[in-house]
Amino acid sequence: MTLQARRALVVYGSETGTARDVAEELGRIAERLRFDTEVAELDAISLKQLRQYSVVLVAISTTGQGELPANSQSFWKALRSARLPPACLQTTRFASFGLGDTSYPKFNWAHRKLYNRLIQLGASPICDRGESDEQHPEGVDGTFIPWSTALRDRLLEECPLPQGIEPIPDDVLLDPKWVLDFADGAQRPQASNDDQTTSSIIENDDALDVPPTHLLDIPGGLTANIASNNRLTSENHWQDVRHLTLHVSGHHPYAPGDVLTLYPKNFPIDINELLSVMNWTSIADIPLKFTPSSPSVSQSSRLPIPNFTPSTTTTLRNLLTNHLDLMSIPRRSFFALLAHFTTDETQRERLLEFTNPEYIDEYFNYATRPRRSILEVLQEFMTVKIPWQRICSVIPAIRGRQFSIASAMSPSPTHPDDPETTKIELLIAIVKYSTVIRRIRQGVCTRYVASLKPGQDITVTLAKGGLGVTKKETEKPVVMIGPGTGVAPMRALTYQRKYWRDEVQGGEARARDMLFFGCRNAESDFFFKDEWEQLKQEGVPLDVFAAFSRDQKNKVYVQDLVRQQSARIYEALGKQDGIVYICGSSGKMPQAVREALIEAFQNDGDMTRDEAENYLTAMEKSGRYKQETW
Repeated sequence: MTLQARRALVVYGSETGTARDVAEELGRIAERLRFDTEVAELDAISLKQLRQYSVVLVAISTTGQGELPANSQSFWKALRSARLPPACLQTTRFASFGLGDTSYPKFNWAHRKLYNRLIQLGASPICDRGESDEQHPEGVDGTFIPWSTALRDRLLEECPLPQGIEPIPDDVLLDPKWVLDFADGAQRPQASNDDQTTSSIIENDDALDVPPTHLLDIPGGLTANIASNNRLTSENHWQDVRHLTLHVSGHHPYAPGDVLTLYPKNFPIDINELLSVMNWTSIADIPLKFTPSSPSVSQSSRLPIPNFTPSTTTTLRNLLTNHLDLMSIPRRSFFALLAHFTTDETQRERLLEFTNPEYIDEYFNYATRPRRSILEVLQEFMTVKIPWQRICSVIPAIRGRQFSIASAMSPSPTHPDDPETTKIELLIAIVKYSTVIRRIRQGVCTRYVASLKPGQDITVTLAKGGLGVTKKETEKPVVMIGPGTGVAPMRALTYQRKYWRDEVQGGEARARDMLFFGCRNAESDFFFKDEWEQLKQEGVPLDVFAAFSRDQKNKVYVQDLVRQQSARIYEALGKQDGIVYICGSSGKMPQAVREALIEAFQNDGDMTRDEAENYLTAMEKSGRYKQETW
C-alpha cells in the first residue's frame, strides 16, 4: 500500500466527551502509522464515506437503556435501513472500542449493536472489539491501553508500510492540522515583563473572579434566564446542593428523564495563572485565527473548536475562558505532548514515565487519585512552555455537562404574561472536596453553577433522556429509586404523572406509586421533603420511603428499604406489571438495588433465584426496568 493510499477515518459517538478523547488517541496512533487521518463524530459522516478509507476506527459509548449517543443517532438510523444491500460494506475494514459501565444491565450495548450491524453489512474487523468499564480501577485506560497496543500491531499487519518506510516514532511531535496565527492586521506584541504579575493582581480580588456573562455560540443552544439558585442543604452540611430554576424563552416540551446540558466557563484567576505560567499575558488579547499547518490540509477539514471557520477570529483569553478545559484531569497523551515542550531532561523523563504502560501506578497516583488539573501540572513542570500556536491540540475542549431535569411540563404557563416561557428545574450537587494531597478540588461545571446569579442569562441545550416515559404508562404503578440527586428525575416523573392523571383520569389514581430516597441526614439533605408531604395531602398516590444512612448507628440505604417493602414491590412489579426506575450514582448502588429486587421476587413471588433473575431480565427487555445513573 502506497503512502498516498493510506487513509484512516476515526469516528466516535460520545455523550460526555470520553469517547471523543479515545477517538483522538486512536487518530494519533493512525497518524504515527502514516495514515492520512480524519477524526469526526458519527453523525458527520455517511455510509458512502466508510468505503473511501483504508480502515475505519470507532469509539462509542452507551447511553440510556442501551442506546447510541445523540451524535450517532442519524448514522445509526442510516445503518439500520432495510434497503441496504447485505454486502454494501464488504470493502470496509474496521476496529471498534466501546465505553460502558457494568453497573448498567445493558453493558456496552450500543457498541455491540453497532459492531454486529457492521458485520452484517459485510465489514471486516481487523482485531477483536475492545470494551472498557467505567468501574475499572484504572478507568478507560485499564482496557484501552492493551487493546490499542494490539490494534497498532494488527494495523501494521493488515496495512503494511511500503518497504523502507517506518512508523513515526513516539518521540517525534505530530503536527496538528490547524494551528493558531495572528489574524490579518493584528498588532504584534511588544516585548514585555508583565507576564508574571497579572495573576497575582486578580488573585487578591475575589470580587473579580467570576466568569464573564456573555452567551456562548452552541449548536442548538437556547438562552436560559436564571430565576433562582438556592442551596437546599443546611449551611453546616458537608455538601452544597443547589436547586436551580431556569426560564427558557419559547415552548420547549420535555419529559421525565430528559436532560439539560450546561456549558461551563473557566474563572479569570485560573486563566490569568495559565497565561502567566506560559508567558502568554502579552498576547492574551491579540486577535488570532486558525490556519492550516501545511498546504496538504484541506480548508474543509474540521477545526479544533466547533462552529469556528478559518475566517473566525478569537483570542487566547477567549479560548481559555470558553473552549479549553484547563481544569480537567490530564490524560496520558497530555504528558506525552508536554515532554516535547521542555529542554529539562529530568522533567522530560518524569513526564514520559506517566505515559509508560509499565508504570501505570505512577500516572494514577500523580493525576487520577489526587485529581490534579492540567493547570496544576503546568505549574509544577515550570520548564514546559507550550507554543501558543498549538494550544488547541494540547489542552482538551471543555465539555457540556448533562443534568437530569427535576421538573415536569406544567399544563399552566410559567408566566401568565408570557405563556411561551418554559420553566426547567435542576438539582445539582456542587463538587468541592479535599484530596489526598490536601488541595481543594472543585468540579469544572458545578463551580460555574455556584457562581450563577438570578437574572443572569446562560446558554443551554435540551436533549431527550433514556427513561422513555410515556403517558400510557400512567395507569401502571411505578417504583422509583433515586438516592441523592438521583431524586431529580423521580420528582419530574411524580409531577408529570400527576398532570397526566388530572388530564386523562380526572385526577383519579388506579395505581399507587412508591419512591425510595436515600441521603445522610433527615435534617440536612432530605431533598423536597415538604413537597412530598404536600403532594400526599393533595391526594397524590405516592408513598415515600426515606433511608438516612447517618442518623443511626447502623447505616441504612435504599436497598435496605426495598427489602423491607418487598411484598408491596412484588405486588406492583410482579402482579400489576409496574415499572421500576433507578437513578443516581453509578457503581454499587444500582447493583445492590438489583439484588434487593431479585430477593423480593424470590421471597414474595415464590420464585427460584434463576426465575427471579429471568423475570428481571424480561422486565429490562420489555422496558419495565429502566436505569439512568451517572
